[in-house]
Amino acid sequence: MDTGEFWRVVEDARKQAADPADGEAVAARATAVLAARPVEEIVAAQQVFWDLMAQSYRAPLWAAAYLINGGCSDDGFDYFRGWLIMQGREVFEQAVGDPDALAELPVVREAAKDWMEMECEDALGISWDAYKEATGEEVPQDSFTIRYPELDPSWGFDFDDEEERSRRLPRLSALYADRGAGGSTGC
Repeated sequence: MDTGEFWRVVEDARKQAADPADGEAVAARATAVLAARPVEEIVAAQQVFWDLMAQSYRAPLWAAAYLINGGCSDDGFDYFRGWLIMQGREVFEQAVGDPDALAELPVVREAAKDWMEMECEDALGISWDAYKEATGEEVPQDSFTIRYPELDPSWGFDFDDEEERSRRLPRLSALYADRGAGGSTGC
């Protein structure tokens, strides 16, 4: 399975989910879609997923997640990126390239009204769960590697600094202006 095929799995899952913006529902459908594939593809999907997680391991995206979710730990950033992958290739690529563009997504705009967090821990386990469903066994431990890049030090500012956040993420900052970073329970 290559990246393009992985994105087709996600798109198929989004089409089958009652609400394609619901990361948990999409992750459940993606697990089912993967479980119906050959075992080798399920294992390969695990590597593709973690390659996408590494591709999205960017400080500007972390700052956006911090603002959207009212804080964001290491694990919370993983769950945010899991949610982002479940939103599909177009949204993922746009957000990785321009995290501030997330302010234009209807699901983010709606979530901002109610201070809802954007996260999907279940996305991290779609290949694991699919493999278990298909084989009854655990996915082989050596089936994937994770290599995160270094974070951009120029984004190493305090994400609670409203002035700096507004300068770097103006659309998201405007969308979340009345909340501030501490407005929810965080990631």
